[in-house]
Amino acid sequence: MSEHRAQIRWKRSSSDFTYQTYNRAHDVLFKDGAIVLPSSSAPEFRGDPDRVDPEEAFVASLSGCHMLTFLAICARKRLTPDSYDDNASGILEKRSDGKMWMGQVTLRPRVSFSPGTNIDAGELEKLHHQAHEECFIANSVKTDVRVEPGN
Repeated sequence: MSEHRAQIRWKRSSSDFTYQTYNRAHDVLFKDGAIVLPSSSAPEFRGDPDRVDPEEAFVASLSGCHMLTFLAICARKRLTPDSYDDNASGILEKRSDGKMWMGQVTLRPRVSFSPGTNIDAGELEKLHHQAHEECFIANSVKTDVRVEPGN
């Protein structure tokens, strides 16, 4: 249906190349280089804490997809949200085979609706469930994605 691209740029900045010394800093480029996201490995893996790590980007990707799907559903149902905030988190853990993976991502969306848009907790839960079921990214991963809506 559609292709989505990202470019990665890394260049060695150390005189030697060992696990202890090589730089993890790199750039992720989007839109043919028009958008540059300074990136690195997580600090736990000798990365730069001032840059976005792949695990954070993964959590943000799931969160953003859920939000965009949620907003599309609201638009189709003629419900008018005024704001949407999410404080999402992900858990990097070891699987039983010893490999690391993002085993769980928890989304914590908080939505406020325009005056006159009446949504009860049950309907809000259904909207988030539908958004999760339709989210392209959530449908593409094995990670346990949980949605804990609240207002």
